[in-house]
Amino acid sequence: MRSYRKELWFETPVRRQLINITPEVEDCLSQSGITEGLLLCNAMHITASVFINDDESGLHEDFEKWLEKLAPEKPHGQYRHNGYEDNADAHLKRTIMGREVVVAVTAGKLDLGPWEQIFYGEFDGKRRKRVLIKIIGD
Repeated sequence: MRSYRKELWFETPVRRQLINITPEVEDCLSQSGITEGLLLCNAMHITASVFINDDESGLHEDFEKWLEKLAPEKPHGQYRHNGYEDNADAHLKRTIMGREVVVAVTAGKLDLGPWEQIFYGEFDGKRRKRVLIKIIGD
C-alpha cells in the first residue's frame, strides 16, 4: 500500500465563503498515482469545514441563512468563548458542517455521486488556513 499527503492553502477575502475544491482534490489524486483506495480531505482549522454537497448557488445561500440562524455571528457578547477573538459562531458552524470527508478511489477517480462535489467552508476568514489531503491505496 502507498500513501500520499498534500496540504492545500486558502485565504478568503471575506469572513464566510464556500469554495468548490473538487478540482484541486482531483489533481492531488492524479499526482498520487493511486488508483484504488481511500482519500481523506479535512480542514486543519477549527473554524473551517470540508463537506460534500451540490454546487448550486441557491443551496449555498440556504446554507448561509440556515447556519446564521443556528449560530448567528452577532451580537458577539452572546457567546462565552468570545473575548480575544469574536469567532464563537465560526466554531459552531464548523461543528455543524463537519471536519472532513472520506471518498473512495476507484479506477483512479473520486467515487462521487452524480452531483457530489467537495467543498471547503470558511467561517472565520481573512487569514491563511489549510486543508489536508491524505490518500492511501494501491
